[in-house]
This record gives sequence, structure tokens and C-alpha cells, in this order.
Amino acid sequence: MGPAALLDACVLYPVGLRDTLLSVAQAGAFHPLWSRGIIDEVRRAILRSVEGIEPARIDSMLDDMRSAFPTALVHVPERLVGQMTNDPADRHVLAAAVAARAEALVTWNVRHEPHGLAHAHVV
Repeated sequence: MGPAALLDACVLYPVGLRDTLLSVAQAGAFHPLWSRGIIDEVRRAILRSVEGIEPARIDSMLDDMRSAFPTALVHVPERLVGQMTNDPADRHVLAAAVAARAEALVTWNVRHEPHGLAHAHVV
């Protein structure tokens, strides 16, 4: 399996990008990682933006992700979240990457990450 990469909610939310990333991961190019907070953020975003969607459909999709990648879930100690210095709304993402010792953080949201991180660690 390839390098470990934490997938931020913003790349798991769009169905095409999510399917592409997870297909590439399934092929062994990288090991996908996410936290409970990231998955909850994806669920909330879909509920907010897809009118009339049944929550059970979202839960089924998220269950499929968990089944396909049973080692993807990262436990993030709350104390670690508080130690992060990036935007408060995104500290849980960076903390998950640190907790998992991820080799990459896959996100579109580089404006909230610490200075220099976008060039060094974010793909």
C-alpha cells in the first residue's frame, strides 16, 4: 500500500472527486485516512446541499466507505486538536493528520493551514 494520506471533508464531499480518490486508494496508490470529525463534516455538507436527500442514503455511503477501508479511521485526541495553531474550524483536520502520522493531507482548503504547510505537506 502507498503512503498514508488524510482526506479532508472538502475532497470527500464532491461525489466525483470522492469516487476518484477512493478508486485510486483501492488500487493501492495510497492509504486513505479520515477522522470522525471529517466524516461528520461530510455528512452535514451533503445534508445541507442536497435537497430532499434521505439521511439513510448518506449513512449507507459512509458505511460503504468504512467497510472498504476499515483502517482509515483515525482517533484524534482532543488535547491534540487544541495544540494546533491553524484556523480553529480546521484544527481537527490538521490534528488528525498529525495523529495518523499522515504523509500527505489532501485538501482544497490551504488558506486556513499554517504558513508554509501548503507547499510542504498538502497535495
